[in-house]
Amino acid sequence: MTSSTTPKTHRPEGPKHVAIIMDGNGRWAQARGRPRLYGHHAGGKRVREIVEACPDLGVKYLTVFAFSTENWKRTQAEVSGLMKMFRRYITRESQNLIDNGICVRFIGDRMRLDETLVRLMDELELVTAHNDTVHLTIALNYGGRDEVARATKRLAREVAAGRLDPETVDAETLARYLDTYVLPDPDLVIRTSGEARISNFLLWQSAYSEYEFIDTLWPDFSRDEFARVVGSFSKRERRFGAVRG
Repeated sequence: MTSSTTPKTHRPEGPKHVAIIMDGNGRWAQARGRPRLYGHHAGGKRVREIVEACPDLGVKYLTVFAFSTENWKRTQAEVSGLMKMFRRYITRESQNLIDNGICVRFIGDRMRLDETLVRLMDELELVTAHNDTVHLTIALNYGGRDEVARATKRLAREVAAGRLDPETVDAETLARYLDTYVLPDPDLVIRTSGEARISNFLLWQSAYSEYEFIDTLWPDFSRDEFARVVGSFSKRERRFGAVRG
């Protein structure tokens, strides 16, 4: 659960929660003369490798940005292909995730997703709920602003029903209504593909996260490069707004 308490300045041993904006699938495919969906399938395979690398690197929580609330603006063919890929990924990877002790959660607004996909998501969350080796969170139809808006609506309903005193509402209160309420805030956010923007991802949760923008396109983001980025985190000094001691 997120906390409003400001930690002291310290050099971290390593990130416990890493979030990744998996960017560059389309460009990777186009550079090979293939359709964009070819790149998305290659990127999906890369997810398994990165998840499997987490335990050895001390990463307990991994959150990946799979599909944003803005991605509906893409062509119908690409969106339909992505939704089919998500259904196939859940079906194909379920047993592997169970066997490797991966707890899976989905965040985002499920209302726009088709019933079959939502059912598969619900089932995967249920059968992996007691796993604890790595907590994999998949952001699907997710947007940071949308998440805060939905959380605010839920909070407002509690106030209107008399179950919550508005005078007691603070940052920690709102955090309890976010999709990520059971997760710690990310220590490190990685974006692949050379773009240096956060694209509406975990806006609230990443207020004091460290960021790493790398040029590698997501389908080429290897276990070794992931280890290098995670390892470099320990060299950073996180002050959380405090001055150097």
